[in-house]
Parts: sequence; C-alpha cells; structure tokens
Amino acid sequence: MTIPPRLPVPPGATDCHMHIYGPPERYPVAPTNPTPVPFAYDLDAYRTLRTALGLTRTVVVQPTAYGADNACTLDAVAALGADTARAVVAVTPETPVAELERLHAAGARGARAFLMKGGVVPWERLRALAAHVAPLGWHVQLQFDGGEMEAREAAIRGLPCPVVIDHVGRFHDPVPPDAPPVRALRRLLATGRVWVKLSSPYGVSRSGPPDYADVAAIARALVATAPERLVWGSNWPHPNEAEPKPAVAPLLDLLGAWAPDAATRRAILVDNPAQLYGF
Repeated sequence: MTIPPRLPVPPGATDCHMHIYGPPERYPVAPTNPTPVPFAYDLDAYRTLRTALGLTRTVVVQPTAYGADNACTLDAVAALGADTARAVVAVTPETPVAELERLHAAGARGARAFLMKGGVVPWERLRALAAHVAPLGWHVQLQFDGGEMEAREAAIRGLPCPVVIDHVGRFHDPVPPDAPPVRALRRLLATGRVWVKLSSPYGVSRSGPPDYADVAAIARALVATAPERLVWGSNWPHPNEAEPKPAVAPLLDLLGAWAPDAATRRAILVDNPAQLYGF
C-alpha cells in the first residue's frame, strides 16, 4: 500500500518522468540495452501509485531498454488516455517525418537523447535531432553526467528547439550549488529555452535519504533561478536502483523543502507541465 504524500497535491499535478516496461514477448529488449529490465512493473501498478499520490497527469519517457522502438511507451500513453498522458520518445535524425507526425498524434511531445551507454543518438548528432523535431514544436530531453555541463553549455544553447535536462542535472560527482557545472546549468535555465526535471535525487546523491542534502542544495538553487521552467518526476519504477526501491511519496514531499511557496509548487506540478507538454 502506498502512503500518500504529506505535501498538498494540487489538481492537475503531473508526473513528468516515469517509464513503463511490458512483457518481453510483446516488447523485445533492444541489443543496446545496458541494464536489466524490471518487467515486474506494469501500467496497473503505476495507475495505483498515481491515484495514491493524487497525481492526475503523466509523461511516459521511453526507456533505454527498447532503443528506438516506442511501442511500449505509446501503448501506455493510449491506455492512460489522451487527456492525461504524453510521451517522450526515442527517434533519430533519420526517422521519417511521417513517423514523427504519427508519434505526435499519439501524444509524443519530445525526443529523448540518453547521452550515455545505451542511447540511440550521441552528442555529435544531437543538433541534427533537434532540427528534425523542432518543426513539430517538440523539445529534446537530455540525460548525461552534469559534470560535463560547462563543456556542453555552448552546444546546448545552440540547439534549435527547447531543451529539457533530466534529474536535477545528474551531477555524478558531488558538487555544491556554486560549483562551475551548476552555474552553467543555471545559466542555461536562465536562457528561457532550457527546462530541468526535479527528479531522481537518489541517483547521484552521496549524502543519501531522506533529504538527499547534496542534490537538494542544487534543486533549491534551480528553484531560485527559474521556477517557471522546472517540472517534477517520480522516475518510477526507479529502474537503476537496487531493491528496496525508493518510495515515491517522500520524493514528492521533498518538493516542499525545495520550493516552500505553494504557488511555486503549483507551477512546477501543474502549470509548467501544461506548457511544456501541451496538456
């Protein structure tokens, strides 16, 4: 049984980052997949979680497990419903325009570039990908080691579409909020074209639960920089984490410490996702 969050959750609150994994006989794993696939986690389990948390909208993000085969992700969006779900899919600069249009009609609003092992588009092809999806009004969603943020800043600034950066920047090595890579992320956020997901603080934290103080300090700095371009995600079912998996309600409650103002939290949970994903 999921314990509800202590944090008041406003109507229309959105989980902007989660994954769905289906039966392997229906959704085969790509040969590029770098990690085991948690097949025990399915859409019914997620629906139960979403209801318990008081969330009403979802962004299903294509996991690396399936490469550029978006069938499982799109099936989940269809099952959740066009009014309450969107997708971030994996495509390449060579994906036919007709296929992009089909994905858009099915709820896709962004192209994921997982810029580590298992991704289908590397850094050197990122600009071509961004140009390819820009006419649809899509963004590109980037996940990489935030320690590279300074080195990648100019390239990200130059992309011809909006950009979403995952997991509070995902700084693999601990850094304080005034460190050069975090300052680079804050500069990107201040451009008005870059968004950041407040998600998966456990993924790189060295200080650990319950408050993940090292990542929390960065999250608070981002809230101070541009709260209107932040969104929140559960990262359910936490595919790279060992058992026991993190409970989602405490992760949602962390937003209260990162953004103490109720209006700011509403923007992060409701208004910003509506703008970014077209709810």
